Amino acid sequence: MTQRRTVRSRLERLAREIAKFGAVGAIGFVVNFIVFNICVHGLGLAVVRSGVIATAVAIAANYVGNRYWTYRDTDKNRRSRELTLFLLFSGVGLVIENGILALSHYGMGWTSPLADNIAKNVVGLGIGTVFRFWSYRTWVFRAMPARDAVQAAESFLTDAPPAQERVRAGK
Repeated sequence: MTQRRTVRSRLERLAREIAKFGAVGAIGFVVNFIVFNICVHGLGLAVVRSGVIATAVAIAANYVGNRYWTYRDTDKNRRSRELTLFLLFSGVGLVIENGILALSHYGMGWTSPLADNIAKNVVGLGIGTVFRFWSYRTWVFRAMPARDAVQAAESFLTDAPPAQERVRAGK
């Protein structure tokens, strides 16, 4: 019975995480789509260059959303490490996304605006999103160790010293 509750609570947490990640990703998708089409059709830039620019802008928006909403309760002690890993894995996602666009546009000759948008914003972004979700939750936004989480909660909720200090002091 307890194991069932544990599995159920983990699945519920995962579902909430996926929903938040998806909401942030939806905003990133809109940013990506708009910037891509402005660059290609408004500014006349090449499709892959436009894709890279659009993805970079969306990555910035997604970092803010994921850091301060989706993964706000994760370890914040090593922010530079987190940002470095976020940019690394986002860069891999950028290559996946725009590599599929380049393959479609230049390799297969599918050059219509619809084909470019499907290759980049449906196929490429879909595969890139699965990779990013896995890498962010596995490597970037890591959960705090349980004892650090307890100490952080104690120090936030009270002005009392963390439990380890009270034990050491004999209180």
